[in-house]
Amino acid sequence: MIRHCVFIRFKPTISKAQKAEIFDEIAALKGRLPGLLAVHAGTNVSPEAGMDKGFSDGFIVDFDDSFARDAYLADEEHRKTGVKIVAAALDGAKGILVYDLETED
Repeated sequence: MIRHCVFIRFKPTISKAQKAEIFDEIAALKGRLPGLLAVHAGTNVSPEAGMDKGFSDGFIVDFDDSFARDAYLADEEHRKTGVKIVAAALDGAKGILVYDLETED
């Protein structure tokens, strides 16, 4: 399984509603893309002050395998949402951290 983690430093002007819209668009891909198993999104709730390095929100998408992840990355709807994320992030792409883990699940 591939766990695709995306953490975002949103601009201070981005509302909760705008964040929810972006996360809803990612979640909507689940029913459309084979091998997309789960989507989890929200605000960081860690009590470890400062450890988030400003990445206050994010989402995690679980895939069956790297092929499903790669199809997601190439998907046109995903790409459109990606453009919105970059526009909403502080300093554009510099305000986004992407980290993929391969697990045995």
